[in-house]
Amino acid sequence: MPLFVRASHFRHVFGTAAKKENCYAEGVRISKNSVESPYCAVNPKFLAIIVASAGGGAFLVLRHDELGRLDPEHGRVGGHKQDVLDVAWNPFDDNMIASCSEDTTVKIWQIPDDGLGKTNLTEPLLTLEGVHQRKVHQILWHPTASNILLSASYDPVIAIWNLETGEAVVEIDCHPDLIYSVDWNTNGSLIATTCKDKKIRVIDVRKGTVVKEASGHEGAKPQRVAFCENLGYLFTCGFSKMSARQYAVWDTKKETLEQLTMEEIDQSNATLFIHYDPDTKMIYLAGKGDSIIRYYELVAESPHCHWLTNYSATTAQRGVCYMPKRGCNVNINEVAKCFKLIAKGASDYCEPISFTVPRKSELFQEDLFPDTKGDEPSLTADEWLEGKDADPKLISLRPVGPGAAKTAKKVKKGLGALGKKAPKKTAQAADEEDLEELVKKLKLQVDEQEKRIKALEEKTQNL
Repeated sequence: MPLFVRASHFRHVFGTAAKKENCYAEGVRISKNSVESPYCAVNPKFLAIIVASAGGGAFLVLRHDELGRLDPEHGRVGGHKQDVLDVAWNPFDDNMIASCSEDTTVKIWQIPDDGLGKTNLTEPLLTLEGVHQRKVHQILWHPTASNILLSASYDPVIAIWNLETGEAVVEIDCHPDLIYSVDWNTNGSLIATTCKDKKIRVIDVRKGTVVKEASGHEGAKPQRVAFCENLGYLFTCGFSKMSARQYAVWDTKKETLEQLTMEEIDQSNATLFIHYDPDTKMIYLAGKGDSIIRYYELVAESPHCHWLTNYSATTAQRGVCYMPKRGCNVNINEVAKCFKLIAKGASDYCEPISFTVPRKSELFQEDLFPDTKGDEPSLTADEWLEGKDADPKLISLRPVGPGAAKTAKKVKKGLGALGKKAPKKTAQAADEEDLEELVKKLKLQVDEQEKRIKALEEKTQNL
């Protein structure tokens, strides 16, 4: 009987860890707080790591060229009165980051282009407070609307903040117990949550009402959720009654949440963090304290989730975060890049791991890199609050000219509540900036063509 191997572009994805000299923040003391948090966040410009600190919470921000051992005098971002529990970069402004803390507040920070250097940053652009009465453990930026931020606390309350006014515009109070995790859908009209009552909920964000719900994993330990809306799925990780780790896939297209599949993974007791890549439809699972990162591919037909392989290491992860796809290196077919926090006492550090697909051709691989989410919002905060929805604006990852610049600069919109610290640009200034960027690209292309013509002329003369 012949054996058939399931066709997949990603069957041979493999992970490669960076050499020690190309790791980050060696010698830093990573936060030892027991909350279920990844303790780090990354974007194409900066890496943020929550650190242990006395007398208040702090986190570290590093440029991508700040490799190796950390300078003991390197600046920190420290304005919280208690431990920082989560950080998240603004998807539409690579210099803006939000942080939340045990002190019940959320703060917005603007990072200089050249990083912090040896300067501590203690004055936030904006402090969001007055809604949460207990520690805030998760924050998420809206996926398509500018200046909209979600925060979840131990109250248990989910707050939706409008940064242009500095106020909470929606308060969601439909959970009877601790909220374990939250995730937005593609256009930011819905969120999915998991709760200590073992239920999975899909919630209309603006109304604060539950649209669908189902009983999730039966175990008492925390479970997490990710929206996979381009397939019509929710993906969850949790525990069975016998404390075995599980994953499950749920159908969101019907009136009620329907479980499509549930599989046991292993007997470990670490909560699995989920990263879903909508471009490749791949799921990456990493547990705090594990030394393995598992990756799967989601498909439309049964059994809906296929295990691909594991990335195995000798060191366990304290936390993990993933680079937005626009920051991955398409020249080496890098379909994902993970930053793994490793806690080794006084020698904590962060290790980048590159997940690549081997191909013989050096040309751009269109099947691996479809158009992906860019860094420009589809809606303003007011438009979203008025009830409008829009899918993310997409960009091409195809290299353009010398230097393979992936995206043009986008004009960032000012935040009303942040005052003069984020002034709005005029339409004329925006047009001039776009024109300058276009002229630079064209000049680079002309220079490259002239070099190729000169090389061809020299070869012709030699012949």
